[in-house]
Amino acid sequence: MAVKTRLHRSELAVPGSNLRMLEKAPTAGADVVFLDLEDAVAPDDKDQARKNVIAALNDMDWSACSVAVRINGLDTHWCYRDIVDVMEFAGDKLDSILIPKVNRPDDVYFVATLMEQIEAAKKFKPVNIHVLIETAMGMANIEKIAQTCPDRMEAMVFGVADYAASTQARTTQMGGANPNYAILTDADESGKRTRHWGDQWHYALSRLVVACRAYGLRPIDGPFGDFNDPEGFKAVATSVAALGVEGKWAIHPSQIPLANEIFTPGEAEVSRARSILENMEKAAREGKGAVSLNGRLIDAASIRQAQVLVAKADQIQASKLGLN
Repeated sequence: MAVKTRLHRSELAVPGSNLRMLEKAPTAGADVVFLDLEDAVAPDDKDQARKNVIAALNDMDWSACSVAVRINGLDTHWCYRDIVDVMEFAGDKLDSILIPKVNRPDDVYFVATLMEQIEAAKKFKPVNIHVLIETAMGMANIEKIAQTCPDRMEAMVFGVADYAASTQARTTQMGGANPNYAILTDADESGKRTRHWGDQWHYALSRLVVACRAYGLRPIDGPFGDFNDPEGFKAVATSVAALGVEGKWAIHPSQIPLANEIFTPGEAEVSRARSILENMEKAAREGKGAVSLNGRLIDAASIRQAQVLVAKADQIQASKLGLN
């Protein structure tokens, strides 16, 4: 059965061809590190990168984070060898396989079947699956994909760059705001019109969140390309966190603490959530049907939200203390 309780606030992308980054990855502070065999690796370096990743999985201490491998796409000749070699030689060190450009459930079943056979042969415990939704076809089939392999699927990631290419969207940067995605207000008395920017990826991310939450998966946002713009990263991460996204990729170590901070509930939020639950328990003991806090009525939905928030805060605290 898939482990679905891991933290995913920050997911660090590490090219399998970069030995220096591989060495530093386990202690970089990310909740998840994914060793990349796909987009971050040049075609001529694919075979060596695979060997590097297998060695890193076997030789390094990954106890401080979860570790995944992003294989090459199913439409490439590197894919099957990525799955077979990584799973056979390091499958017992691995938490999950990240499948790029998933278009339909069959893509997931193909990878899962190979994994299952290798696990049975090697007597390994099951390894989870994360999928990247980064094509128009993948988004069109996202609800079906989310229901695939419930005993193995853990998370879905929105891959903004390839999604933009697939939908032929006009973009200015990877994962950032687009000044062309804006509207003008009506003119005021002086004839001035105000320009309001929109979020070009709101629909796609909202749909991914709904699909994930409907079927018990973790929704993750992909990369923000300008790692020299921490304020831009924080703005995007804060926005998607408000939607229900659980974490975000870091393509540079400097983005890890930003993601960890934003996807960690604030002290005031947690304090209020604990107060809600305490008041609920008190009202139940006193036989009251209604609960209020600071003059506001607390309904069942508020209580459920508080329970989720407190559980996440407790999980993060346990992780800090090394209890997970």
